[in-house]
Amino acid sequence: MWKALTLCIVGLMLPALASAEKTLVAQQSVSVKAAPKVVWALMSNFGGLHKWHPAFKNDVIKSGKSNTKGAVRTLTLDTGETFDEQLLAFDDKKMLYRYKIIGDSPLPITDYASTKYVTKGKAGGSKVIWQGTFKNKAGSGKSDDEVVELLNGVYKAGLENAKQLVEKR
Repeated sequence: MWKALTLCIVGLMLPALASAEKTLVAQQSVSVKAAPKVVWALMSNFGGLHKWHPAFKNDVIKSGKSNTKGAVRTLTLDTGETFDEQLLAFDDKKMLYRYKIIGDSPLPITDYASTKYVTKGKAGGSKVIWQGTFKNKAGSGKSDDEVVELLNGVYKAGLENAKQLVEKR
């Protein structure tokens, strides 16, 4: 009897455990009516996310040098919560950088790594792509779909604001 009950409980827990370990992906892109170099000039500063993303109140390089592999920044959300990210790669020529969250964050995610890059778009414009991989933080109370939707919303808000800032120059 106990063996059957134990197997039943383990069977019910497996989907939740699998969900917590599943790598999720969020990706958003935006087309901008400006040359890639103009868009990159706004978005390329690893210590300047708060200058174009409305969800961030501040972005301070706390170790290393901005746009140099290994640099660590502390981001402050508009709610006042903070977390750190480390720059993994920066390529000014290819107009891309890759980074990860280090330590804990107020977001319902773990194992987060992301890439932002600017490419040539249509009619002399640009396309900006922001993609991240992550896992749903155990105990977040959110489904995988909700976490992906949240990150896609963060990306979209930043990209749309960057587009508006560049296009009204």
